[in-house]
Amino acid sequence: MPMNDADAHVAAQIRAVLAAAEAGGGVAPIVEAGDPILRQTTRPFDGQVDDAELAQLAEVMRATMLAAPGVGLAGPQVGIGLSMFVAEDPGSLDPETAEVRQRSPMPLRVVLNAEYTPATSENVAFFEGCLSIPGYQAVVARPRSIELTGVDLNGTPIAEVVAGWSARIVAHETDHLDGIMYLDKAEMRSLSTNTSVAKFWNQPSTQQAASELGFTLPSSMLL
Repeated sequence: MPMNDADAHVAAQIRAVLAAAEAGGGVAPIVEAGDPILRQTTRPFDGQVDDAELAQLAEVMRATMLAAPGVGLAGPQVGIGLSMFVAEDPGSLDPETAEVRQRSPMPLRVVLNAEYTPATSENVAFFEGCLSIPGYQAVVARPRSIELTGVDLNGTPIAEVVAGWSARIVAHETDHLDGIMYLDKAEMRSLSTNTSVAKFWNQPSTQQAASELGFTLPSSMLL
């Protein structure tokens, strides 16, 4: 059956990114805020390219993410309207930060057709950033754990609960697939440059930032 125009367009986007990465040392350019593709709903993966090209795309996205550096990257961020993201997190080197933020290492995962729902009513709020909005961070309240569904590169269904900082990363990337950026959900009074976060708000929790910048944390985080 011939591919419809929307899927053919996605296939062309994938091949353009692969070509750009080949010319760019294995990494692709990252799309920044203001590009319409970041506000569009992605197409589910449905065989727009073959397995070899899909695996190659996953490799390019991971290389691009690590080079940035970052811990997650979604299809729209490299100019592809495909429901796909990669994520990998080495975790926190500071034990107190790791405990407060529930940040443990997350091995590489590649997820297609991802969706999530809260697995708890408890929200937690921390600074996060985005490779498509370089130089800034803001506090975002997200569920402490989420239920993730999708498929992996082999087409194996995914249905699992993801918790802690890994849940934050997965939710952030999955939001991209629906045209949602983290600033849409952020406490805008918390918006800070990376330099300011490092200077003023590098504590494990966001209590001090909330107090001094004037925003409210979820009730579960209040002392």
